Amino acid sequence: MAEHLYRLGRFAYRRRVLVTLLWLGLLALTGLGAGTLSGPTANAFSVPGTEAQHAMDLLTERFPEAAADGASARVVFAAPAGETLTDPANRATVDRVLSTLRAAPQVANVADPYATGAVNQAGSVAFAEVAYRVEALDLSEAARAALTGALETGRAGGLTVELGGEAAQEPAPQGLSEAVGIVVAGVVLVITFGSLLAAGLPLLTAVLGIAISLAAITAVTGFVDLSEATPMMAVMLGLAVAIDYALFIVFRYRHEVTTVADRAEAVGRAVGTAGSAVVFAGLTVVIALVGLSVVGIPILTQMGLAAAGTVLVAVLIALTLLPALLGFAGRRALPRPRRNPTERSAAERNTAGQNRARQNQAGQNQAGQERAGRRRAALGLRWARFVVRRPVPVLVVAAAALGVLAVPALDLRLGLPDDGTAAPQTTQRKAYDLLSAGFGPGFNGPLVVTVDARYGGAEGVTRTDTEAAARRTAETLGRLPGVLAVTPPTVNRAGDTAVLTVVPASAPSSPATRDLVAAIRATTGPEVAVTGRTAIDIDMSDKLGGALLPYLGVVVGLAFLLLTLVFRSLLVPLKATLGFLLSVAATFGAVVAIFQWGWLAGVFGVDQPGPIVSLLPTLMIGLVFGLAMDYQVFLVSRMREEYVRGAGPTAAVVAGFGHGARVVTAAAAIMVAVFSGFLLAPDALVKSIGFALAAAVLFDAFVVRMTIVPAAMALLGRAAWWLPRWLDRLLPDVDIEGERLLRAAPPTPATEPEQPQPAPV
Repeated sequence: MAEHLYRLGRFAYRRRVLVTLLWLGLLALTGLGAGTLSGPTANAFSVPGTEAQHAMDLLTERFPEAAADGASARVVFAAPAGETLTDPANRATVDRVLSTLRAAPQVANVADPYATGAVNQAGSVAFAEVAYRVEALDLSEAARAALTGALETGRAGGLTVELGGEAAQEPAPQGLSEAVGIVVAGVVLVITFGSLLAAGLPLLTAVLGIAISLAAITAVTGFVDLSEATPMMAVMLGLAVAIDYALFIVFRYRHEVTTVADRAEAVGRAVGTAGSAVVFAGLTVVIALVGLSVVGIPILTQMGLAAAGTVLVAVLIALTLLPALLGFAGRRALPRPRRNPTERSAAERNTAGQNRARQNQAGQNQAGQERAGRRRAALGLRWARFVVRRPVPVLVVAAAALGVLAVPALDLRLGLPDDGTAAPQTTQRKAYDLLSAGFGPGFNGPLVVTVDARYGGAEGVTRTDTEAAARRTAETLGRLPGVLAVTPPTVNRAGDTAVLTVVPASAPSSPATRDLVAAIRATTGPEVAVTGRTAIDIDMSDKLGGALLPYLGVVVGLAFLLLTLVFRSLLVPLKATLGFLLSVAATFGAVVAIFQWGWLAGVFGVDQPGPIVSLLPTLMIGLVFGLAMDYQVFLVSRMREEYVRGAGPTAAVVAGFGHGARVVTAAAAIMVAVFSGFLLAPDALVKSIGFALAAAVLFDAFVVRMTIVPAAMALLGRAAWWLPRWLDRLLPDVDIEGERLLRAAPPTPATEPEQPQPAPV
């Protein structure tokens, strides 16, 4: 592989104008597609194969007037102290609000609380359900303005009026999170490279890759219903890996250009060696992301495939466009003291004396730069030597620290964010609290029960049969413990399906509510199904839990085979997997402590602690596994490179760590910065994913890969690179270290000029 990538790098360098134009053309093409083919994103959530989703589909089919798949809003009214909502003046105010809502755009139905019994016994609190014909993201500005205006009408009449539900959520502004990550990444790159131009290349390629990927995703929305979180996930991961892959290749190029005078040769070697690591690191990320499709939840599949496509674009750009840009940059991508004096302007070479003076000064500056570089590299070497001299205590302390961080994960509780997890000052949280105080916590998560009289293909079903079956179901459910109320059933126009609402006595995220859903399903027959937001949350958590082990098996198994092929070892992939599990456990512990327990919640912008988003564990495992393998490949490939060139096991660990520690440190710092920027996002899922990925990278890069890995490698010695002979013969030799490449093209002395020297004056 190294030889093929070597030729690809040289081709991109020598045909840099053509390569650059091709990528710009692809950007224009995808941009055109985004502008002409795009459709709206969706926030509808489905969990195929579950009872809750089946009942929701049944409602959409047989109760179209209910707009079951549209957005909903819950308007909560509270009377002033000492008054009730049944007083004539207050009731007239409520009626005006309802009339305003019925006349609002995109509204399908508004339930009258006095007709539906949605007024509490004291008459102090009531609520009205508003159903829309479209999803929350498709609500027009006029519809949102009418909803806000209706609230003001009620408040002007002296009532407390608050709003909950999907329609109450404002569209989240985009761009700030990405901007913060890019700014911090730029600072880290400038410090790492000591050159603005070299620092700008990874940023330029990352921004171009993200632009192409986002344009492609936007164009796909014209054919497929994609979740609104899909582009955000693609940006979050694509931005981080694109910068890292470019960083790794540029760093290797700056090393190679000091050993060869031909810059095309230096680029070819950088792409052939570091590019091989980028290819396999990208493949592990893609495997982890594509593997999300085995869970069977569309939103996870969409996010995984979109992010995997973004990673592939990042890899291709790093292997082709980046060498082309290095060709345009020349030695300007190096720190100024290392640039070839022969490339300075003619005005700077007008006398031999000036040449000698400048060369002497450049030599002094270069010596100073090299001393600074040696000091930075010496930090990594000193740490590596410290670890390999004391591998057992270092290993024990690092593993114990991650184990302590993982303890809170034992209390992990999963759920979907609702109005109860909103900030206390928001209208959604106020509406939630008013309902809890006036009716009980279960009114914030009612269960919708459908009765299908035609279940199993029954013929000759009459409206009377359906009503009788619904009444029997209501009586059965009313006797179950934990049921606060059961509303009278409503029969559809065809007379073959009925729907009723069960109000639990417990909060939506309470274990008692989960037990009640299980009891309803165990007590009733197959013609009865439970749905609603609470039931969908429960079914999704169960489905994710059941799919977690198969998902881990697929992802870890494929990645283990890939790493065995890369490193030609069995123990190195095993150690990498165990280290990943330590990182994940510690990350889960940190997420629980902050987002569930509320430790340091204000520092991280967590408005209200609560259950962890159900999607997070599976999604995080897939993303973190890919990122962890990135650092594994970047760091250990350099150790193997030293080992196959004759270094002893411990010396290879130290030398490889000395070469790779600086780039891994910079890459990890960039990833932490990019992911931390998403803590600014208002969406609870995006915020928690951003924190989880930042913490996981921090733990995995600095504790596992840069501490536990060298300690374990020192303990294993030569056994770390052991591979059975029969397996060694079966596996193809991908030559990720570029051994054949460097053997075929020995280094050219750096003192040999690339171009003829100008004649002396």
